[in-house]
Amino acid sequence: MSLKSRFKTHRYLILALAAIGGYLVSNGTIPLFRKPPVMATSKEPGQDLLAPAVSVVRVKAADFVEQVVLTGSLVAREEILVGPEVEGLRVIEVLADEGDTVKKGQILARLVTDTLDAQLAQNDAAQAKAAAAIAQANSNIASAQAKLIEARNAYDRGKPLRQSGYISEALQDTRESAAKVAEAALVMARDAINAAEADKKQVEALRRELDWKRNRTDVPAPESGVISRRVARVGGFVAGVGDPMFRIVARNEVELEAEVLDSEIARIKEGQPATITLPGGGEASGTVRLISPEIDKVTRLGRVRVFLGANSKLRIGGFARGVVTTARSHGLAVPASAILYVDGRASVQLVREDRVVTLPVTLGLSAGTQTEVLSGLVDGDVVVAKSGTFLRDGDAVRPIAKPTKLSEIRP
Repeated sequence: MSLKSRFKTHRYLILALAAIGGYLVSNGTIPLFRKPPVMATSKEPGQDLLAPAVSVVRVKAADFVEQVVLTGSLVAREEILVGPEVEGLRVIEVLADEGDTVKKGQILARLVTDTLDAQLAQNDAAQAKAAAAIAQANSNIASAQAKLIEARNAYDRGKPLRQSGYISEALQDTRESAAKVAEAALVMARDAINAAEADKKQVEALRRELDWKRNRTDVPAPESGVISRRVARVGGFVAGVGDPMFRIVARNEVELEAEVLDSEIARIKEGQPATITLPGGGEASGTVRLISPEIDKVTRLGRVRVFLGANSKLRIGGFARGVVTTARSHGLAVPASAILYVDGRASVQLVREDRVVTLPVTLGLSAGTQTEVLSGLVDGDVVVAKSGTFLRDGDAVRPIAKPTKLSEIRP
């Protein structure tokens, strides 16, 4: 077959195939363009399927317990430092140890008395010497007084004799000088007794000091309580007055010393109840005793002390945490995430007839994730669980109920 014949045959074949394909397309057997399928809808009245879906909750009444969390350390309500009142003495006996319960006045330790006893003996000798000096001074005064009288009498007798010329002027001058010397001797004797009496008073004062020190060689407990630390050791010397030998937890009373943010410390009042979780488990009840008037300017924390009383399970220095109940109330509850703050004012977004309605509200207590609404809502209102700026008044939404349980709300 020639080339021209072959070309004609192929052309006829292509035309035939094109005719068959056009028939099939026009008949719908082979669709080249299909329209998107139309989804079946079950639209309920008043519901726009193009509106965004939002989670909603129903406003219900609930009991609110507002609490402030505390964390801190267990400390003594009053810690007493027991130190020696006499320094430089050696400890010869320790009568109490850590953990012991002691009573007021109980002897905790004893110091050596040998040095003080020697000083007392020296003081006895000094007192005897002072008494002898006073006696001698009194004798010197009596002797000086007698000599002064004798000298004055001789001088007085010589005056008329000198005027008559029976004695010389030199002899009369000698008698006058003797009288003046006797007078000066009397003054010296009186000064001597004053000095002796002053020495005696000084010795007596030293005696009182030594007696006081001698009576302080026994170290007593100034208050009843539990010894939390003992530093005293037998054979050790007392370093100085004020160095504690023992630390006593007065009356075994323990407190929680916690630090609280300045934004929360304003809600805490003295006398409010607190529940403390103890290290290792267990709880203890207490009351707020002290709120520090000072806030640390660096950390912005304030100190709060919770009195826990005497409890054998409490050990000072241990970490503890707890909560203080600051307020209780009963009112309408909404999630904290449902509240919008615009220019410092609170509002919530309600859903009414599948439309958003923004209403201002007055807030009350906060507990955990829930906040009390004092005004602006009524029981049964439906609010957007998590409000956002993308919702505006009048926007259509598809509310989806969010399961909640608003019983007694706690943090």
